[in-house]
Formats: sequence, structure tokens, C-alpha cells
Amino acid sequence: MSLLIDLTPLRRSVPFRRLWWGLGISNLGSQLTQVAVGLQVYAITGSTFAVGILGLCVLVPLVALGLYGGALTDLYDRRKVALIASSGLWIISIALAVQAWLGVSSVYLLYGLVALQSCGFAINNPARSAIVPRLIDPEMLPAAQVLQNTNFNIAMTVGPLLGAALSAWNFGAAYGLDVIFFTAALWALWRLPDLPPIGAEESQPDQSRRRPRALGLHSVLEGLRYLATRPNVRTSFLVDLIAMITAMPRVLYPAVGVLFLGGGATTTGALNAAFAVGAVLAGLLSGRLVQIRMQGRVIAAAIIAYGLSVALFGLVLTVTGDTSPSRTLIVPLIFAGFFLSCAGGADSISSVFRNTLLLSATPDAMRGRLQGIFIVVVAGGPRLGDLLVGSWADWWGENRAAMIGGSLCVILIIAAMAWQRRFLAYDAADPQP
Repeated sequence: MSLLIDLTPLRRSVPFRRLWWGLGISNLGSQLTQVAVGLQVYAITGSTFAVGILGLCVLVPLVALGLYGGALTDLYDRRKVALIASSGLWIISIALAVQAWLGVSSVYLLYGLVALQSCGFAINNPARSAIVPRLIDPEMLPAAQVLQNTNFNIAMTVGPLLGAALSAWNFGAAYGLDVIFFTAALWALWRLPDLPPIGAEESQPDQSRRRPRALGLHSVLEGLRYLATRPNVRTSFLVDLIAMITAMPRVLYPAVGVLFLGGGATTTGALNAAFAVGAVLAGLLSGRLVQIRMQGRVIAAAIIAYGLSVALFGLVLTVTGDTSPSRTLIVPLIFAGFFLSCAGGADSISSVFRNTLLLSATPDAMRGRLQGIFIVVVAGGPRLGDLLVGSWADWWGENRAAMIGGSLCVILIIAAMAWQRRFLAYDAADPQP
């Protein structure tokens, strides 16, 4: 069996292949716009705090509407939900381009457009995720998740570089390219077949097989009650929160580039890229990995490797010392980049199998709502991690924050696995939720 990425889902499913290409191109545009918006807000205000408010504009709508977006996905045709939400996102991209070309220079308009964009993502993302299992055979889910993750990580590597380069020339050009790229996603969704939700008759007593009767708080609560009865799915959310809250290193990069490794913004960009490159390499070399059945063990091992890598990144900084060097320290930067690449690869592997477990162990009638909860976890965890790890850095220094966070991640994962032994026994050949 080849070590290289498994392309079977792309070969066997034409609809999945179209969706993969379309969303991959649109992801590149989304990353491009994310950088451009931050740069434009800073150009208008000259304030890092004003740029930080963009995070709240993204997080609050995503958390508030993520659960309802999942309920929408379970209630209506998933293709139509994703297509309508994507059309709204496309219009917002056009609005961003127009305001830049007209030179409006209103930070409040940008905040509003970003918040509306986040609302669209809260509806679009659960629908897009719940579509994938309907396009491929169940045994191809791990390979499909690797392909999607690799697509996203490539976009995270290339998009910010392209966004920064275009924004230095013209913000309108950056947003305009996103509009063109997003058209690919609309085309891919338009070419999909209709995908109405699958559910038993409403007289069926098992709520996990029943569609919500109407969109509202009841359907959201039904999804939360269902999650409470599914320990393996619930544990997959828990271990992700542990990793993201205790050991997310990205908030440390700007200070590390000044105080430890030198190079300032250039070093910050290199550290971000190192994490993304590790994730891409893990995907490209995942051929044998996707055949593993004991996926709970892989998730636990990957997150432990993630925590250890972040702790070793902190150890490199400790050995280097807080000396505020006037030039880039190449050798420490290489070691720091290596351990961040390991962390990115481990995080990518964990993400692939957590998504696979969620989609495999959840019936179709509940996939949208569980994906909505998943988005809240994925969106909220890293932001809480930024707050916690950033606080530790202020108290004890960036190097100790990374070492403490990575070590705590490992300890908590081991404790969680001792508590939830059933998770370690999860077998993809017999997916038990």
C-alpha cells in the first residue's frame, strides 16, 4: 500500500471531485480575504486592537448561529441550504470588493460585513460537511477527510501570502480575486444532485433517525440531547477542546519573532507557515494511515504528539533565551519550525479522524446538528486558547507558556483516556457513537 495520499474518493465519485476542487479554490479566496480585511482595518485605524475586534465579529455569529445552521441542514435539502448560504457569502465578497474600490474606508462597515460573512459560514459549513458522506462509500470517509484537510491546509499556506501581496497593491484586487474564486464553490454546489435529508417516519421512536419537524430551539436541543447519549462523539469534542484551549501556540508567534528568534514579522510568518506545512505533509503521506480501524487510539496518540511538539517548541525558546536579537537566529528558528511542523501534522491527523468518527457514528438525520455543534467547538476552542496561552505568556513568558500548555495537554489527554476507555476501543469497522 502506498504511503502517499489516497485519491480513491476523487477517482470514484465525480460529485465529490467537483466539490473538492470547487471548495479548495474558494478556501484559498477565503484565506486571502481574511488577511486582506485585517490589513485594511489596520490601514484605516493603525490599531492592533481594532484588528482584534474582527475576531469577535467572526466568533459571536458563528457560535450563536452554528447550532441553528446544523438544524437547517437536517430539515431541508442540503445542496439547497449550502447553495443559498454560499450565494449570500458570494454577495458579501462582492460588497467587500466594492467598498475597497470606492475607497469607503469605514471600519464599522468592514465589521458588519465580516459579521454577516460569519453568519453565512455558520449555515454553510454544517451543510457542506454533511453532504460528503452522501457522495462517497462509507469506507472512503477517512481518505475523503484527508483530502479535504489537505485542501484547506494548502489554502492556509498559500492564501495569506497571496492576500498580503495583493493587499500591498490594492485591497479591491484581493477581494475581487476572492469573488472569482468563490464562483468555483457555487459551480460545484450547483452541479450536485438534490440531497434531501434521510430520516425515518416521524412515528419512529428513535430520535436519532428522525428529522426535526421545524426549525427552532426544540430541534437544536434535540441535537444536544442526542450528543449527550453518544460518548465517543462527545469525547472527540472534549479532546479537541483540551488541545486547542491548553496548547494553541499561534498567539505566541509575534512576540517570539521579536524576543526570542529575531526577524519580527518575517519570523512570525515563517512560524505560521511551518505549522501549515506540517499539516499538508501529514495529508500527502497519509496513504496507510487512512486504513487504520482503531481510530480512537490514533486521535489520542495524535493529540499527545501535538502537546509534546508544542512543549518542545517552548523548550527551544527556553534554550535560545529571551535576548531580543537584532537579527534572525537561523538554527533556533529551524528547530522551532520543525516542532511546529510536527504539531501541525499531528493536529491534521487528529482532525481527520475526529471528523471521520463524527460522520461515521452519526445517523444522517442528525449529521447537520452535530456538525453545527462541531463548528462551535472548532471556532470557540482556539479563541479560548489564545486568551489562556496569551495570559500565561504575560505571566511567565512565551517559552514557559508553550511548555506548560503542551505538557498540560498531554496530561489531560491521558486522564481523559483513562476516564473514557471506550474511546480507545472505537473500531471504524463497527462505528459505535
